[in-house]
Amino acid sequence: MQAHQFHALLRTLDGMQAAQTQAEGCVWCDGKLDRANDRRKVRGVGRGDEDAYELRDSFCCRVQECRKRATPPSVRFLGRRVYAAVVVVLLTALQHGVTRKRSALLEEKAGVSARTLQRWRTWWLTEFVQSAFWRGARGQFASPVDTGRLPASLLERFPGSEETRLVKLLCFLAGMTPSISRQSTEIDG
Repeated sequence: MQAHQFHALLRTLDGMQAAQTQAEGCVWCDGKLDRANDRRKVRGVGRGDEDAYELRDSFCCRVQECRKRATPPSVRFLGRRVYAAVVVVLLTALQHGVTRKRSALLEEKAGVSARTLQRWRTWWLTEFVQSAFWRGARGQFASPVDTGRLPASLLERFPGSEETRLVKLLCFLAGMTPSISRQSTEIDG
């Protein structure tokens, strides 16, 4: 699968989740939800693939007294991070074998500095493993996940080709997206 096809697949998955969220209506007052997408300028994806990340699906309750927002889970975004979720997952997973030379190549090709990679790694090893999402979700795996090797150890838990495992991991992580977006801690620089 080519990169643009992969990013288009992630956009389609997000679109399906958005349609479901809109169909369910407002969780606070049962009102109808109107589209109120957020513009995003994502980093880390190649030229030509930015279109798949331009908008973050979001909705606003139509009832004037409510007007609360509803943002569905996403496989493309990890909360308010400026880098695409796939970039945060893959580059952090690769960090287990990152040398200075590889780090320089990652910075050149994906625009991610060694300092940002270290912040992501710290986030996975501290905040992620302490999150309510992870405490509830880790029991879904037959054998314990090596939290010292996150997210690589999570990728290994999903069957299929590398692309399939990555999509499954992003779908798994999508469940935490709304809770991440409410946190004030940022892992991007």
